[in-house]
Amino acid sequence: MAEGRFISYLRVSTAKQGASGLGLEAQRKAVADYLNGGRWSVISEVVEVESGKRNDRPKLDEALKLCRLHGATLVIAKLDRLSRDAAFLMKLQNEGVKFIAADMPEANELVVGIMACVAQAERKMISTRTKAALQAAKARGVTLGGDRGQTLSAEAQAKGRAVLVARASDRAADVAGIIAEIRADGAVSLRQIADGLNSRGIPTAKGGTWSAVQVSRVLAKTA
Repeated sequence: MAEGRFISYLRVSTAKQGASGLGLEAQRKAVADYLNGGRWSVISEVVEVESGKRNDRPKLDEALKLCRLHGATLVIAKLDRLSRDAAFLMKLQNEGVKFIAADMPEANELVVGIMACVAQAERKMISTRTKAALQAAKARGVTLGGDRGQTLSAEAQAKGRAVLVARASDRAADVAGIIAEIRADGAVSLRQIADGLNSRGIPTAKGGTWSAVQVSRVLAKTA
């Protein structure tokens, strides 16, 4: 049973389909059928007319931004409506956006698991080739040294930190855009801005309500 906040993303491949609604209603029904009966709310529905072969889709970027702002889950009718490119699905994972495919609710874990297996196989092949190259170099009399394990570990830690920093920066930028709109509506103080964010249903990064201090931190990050 579905629970929580959702952003619905619907996609058709041609302008003709988008204008006629052909395909959209079926997708919309699939999403509604999946969510039916749960404690949920669809915050927004985003429709895009674009080929699935492209990953630079502005409406999908908009949907991801809404997911980050509201701490929501991206829901799609069919897995192929998201992307035919597994690397793009990994992008979703790196951005920290959860997604559900109505026709295959377990796809999230399934896809990540498959990609993890592929990555593991690639690492194994790279490791095998590296060991073979080192052995060949050693046979030629080349002196080998250095703590490669420690270097890789440091690189992995640095990449992990970079992902977290990037996520925080992306969300801060998203929130900064909303803050600009709130200011344009007349809000002046940090408290008024916090109230504006709360009234729009946008949670903090940890899912709570906004305070003046938290607003000031976001503004400092985006200054």
